[in-house]
Amino acid sequence: MKLAAIVFLWIVHVAALVGIALGYEDFFLPKSPFTLVYLFFCMVLLFKIDTQIKVLLFGLFMIIGISVEWIGVHTGSLFGDYYYGKNFGPKIDGIPLLIGVNWAILTFITHIIAKNFFKSAIAVIAAGAALMVGLDFFLEQICDFSGFWHFENGAGWFNYVCWYIIAAVLHAISFKFKLKGNALISYHLYGVQLIFALGLWIIITI
Repeated sequence: MKLAAIVFLWIVHVAALVGIALGYEDFFLPKSPFTLVYLFFCMVLLFKIDTQIKVLLFGLFMIIGISVEWIGVHTGSLFGDYYYGKNFGPKIDGIPLLIGVNWAILTFITHIIAKNFFKSAIAVIAAGAALMVGLDFFLEQICDFSGFWHFENGAGWFNYVCWYIIAAVLHAISFKFKLKGNALISYHLYGVQLIFALGLWIIITI
């Protein structure tokens, strides 16, 4: 089951890249919310959100993610002036419900990846936050084309600083509660999103 789920995960993303490269972005990009839902099920079943503390942390990170995005969209004080597009799923007051899921998924998988390389709290927190901001950088390059979100004046340096600080707080909480999970699925969930963002950036640039 694990192997099949991972293979399907990559097939979905590679097929989307190929389809978009062939000019079928209007078919593939609106399906993005379904892809994120699939990532969530991979988290539940393969990463294994199977304890009370994991459920509580995932829920907390979802709430924090939605909250900071609400502040960001409605005040412009965290990430700059931006708004969400049509391809990130249903929204409430301008904020996609799935953005909270995305924050939680990214925190969980980057935390496990960071813990595979480092042991000290500072190193894990710093590396985990850097992995989140690194992925965000590539996503910012494709967000307009993908219909995910739009910055009025582009994503400035302050956007990444705020991202890093918030991510570091989430990783500090994760470290405090000794978050554990499947490393293999963490690498695949992170890698497939990074490759998709990088691949799409290349497609829309050339």
